[in-house]
Amino acid sequence: MEFFNILLVVLLVIFTASFTLAVIRTLQVDFPNVHIPPEVDQPGKLRAVHAHMVITSAVGKILEKMGVCTEITFTRYMRSGKKRGPEPRLRLQDTRFGGVPVRLYLPRVPSAALRPATIFFHGGGWIYCSIDSHDNICRYIARESGSVVVSVGYRLAPEHKYPAAYEDCLNATVHFMRNAEHYGVDPACISVCGDSAGGNLAAAVSQTLSGRADLPRLRAQILIYPGLQAVDMDLPSYQQNRGVPLLLRERAAFFALQYLHGDASHKQDVLKGSHVPPEMRQKYKQWVSPDNIPERFKARGYNPHKTHDITAEIFKKFERICEPNLCPLLAEDAVIQQLPESFILTCEYDVLRDDGLLYKKRLEDNGVPVTWCHLEDGFHAIISLYDYGGLSFPSGKRGLDRVVQFIKGL
Repeated sequence: MEFFNILLVVLLVIFTASFTLAVIRTLQVDFPNVHIPPEVDQPGKLRAVHAHMVITSAVGKILEKMGVCTEITFTRYMRSGKKRGPEPRLRLQDTRFGGVPVRLYLPRVPSAALRPATIFFHGGGWIYCSIDSHDNICRYIARESGSVVVSVGYRLAPEHKYPAAYEDCLNATVHFMRNAEHYGVDPACISVCGDSAGGNLAAAVSQTLSGRADLPRLRAQILIYPGLQAVDMDLPSYQQNRGVPLLLRERAAFFALQYLHGDASHKQDVLKGSHVPPEMRQKYKQWVSPDNIPERFKARGYNPHKTHDITAEIFKKFERICEPNLCPLLAEDAVIQQLPESFILTCEYDVLRDDGLLYKKRLEDNGVPVTWCHLEDGFHAIISLYDYGGLSFPSGKRGLDRVVQFIKGL
């Protein structure tokens, strides 16, 4: 019996040591590609948050190799968010709109008039996060703005590829717009909002609804560091912030491909720009070009893009890359002109910064009023960390307060 106990201990030690070494090896691969500028808000905290994310990914990869679960499944679990208790000032209601899971955040204080509402689409690269992961943000917006918030739990990639997430967000939005008064909401005061991938979905939904005569016009679109195109991942912000957490340039391509194809096998083609033929790139150059980005955003360095050859096989794989429902920045002017008042938040140390800047220019050039908030010390996903215990970021709180201020001013 003693022999078997000793053997069990030895095996446990070997397994623990092997597991630890595997994590360390993964960290050694990922960390050298990371650069945290000293100018970002709380660089030490950002390093700690990023380390937690890398360790989560490393453990997920090991579990996948062991056949326990996929890396994506494990990371989803770790990012799923904790269930929070009751909210004194809000009534929370989980239901479905058009078959799509949603959570309503309804202010408890009675209102003599119909309230405004914000429909929220969470970020997470179209493959992570959930209603629960962004619950604190939605509670804050509803509580501080006094408006109704609807958080949408759309289907995730890679199990559900494009356009599943977009369709879910659109269907949930249309359902709510048609039934707004049932929830004490003014149908003429409904806005869409989203962060990161959710910002992409909010922009796409807003464009689709801009041409609908059977529904009230959206009051506003609120885009928080949105990803709006996948034609050129070599814009200044992609170069300058390629290694800045919490969204590295390679991960941005990975997420886009998981959403589009359900796999990231052509990631290098996207990063090199060899997934878009020259004639298509020329067509969209009027909208996706570093020439449209103010010079001050190129001060940290920019090397003009070098074109690469594209094969017929690659082109066929990326035929849908220019659909506005996937890349809203590529919509025609006739669509852009019909869009509602807009709020765009960008962060200086974010690969997606220039997507937001380019969309801001397109909106303004087409006569759409834009309120722009730029966090000079911000990084991608900083809003989600506005209230993260000892790892909270004041800049994220400032950004979220600007969102609330915009909503209250509508």
